[in-house]
Amino acid sequence: MPLFEYACKSCAHQFELLVRASEVPACPVCRGTSLERKLSVFAAHTGAAPVRGSAPGPCGTCGDPRGPGACSIN
Repeated sequence: MPLFEYACKSCAHQFELLVRASEVPACPVCRGTSLERKLSVFAAHTGAAPVRGSAPGPCGTCGDPRGPGACSIN
């Protein structure tokens, strides 16, 4: 079952919902079925502080466990 993000067009409530292929999703607040599917993004925790606007470092600095040159960034 995929997890989707929705915005209800009736009451503007935003929510996430696990939806099976045969189910019609409904707003948990007003039970409206006029929904807009939002773009879902995911987060990954790497243990390092994120650096905005920086390019990948030289070979071997990306942290790929297979070793330098294994990630094929270039």
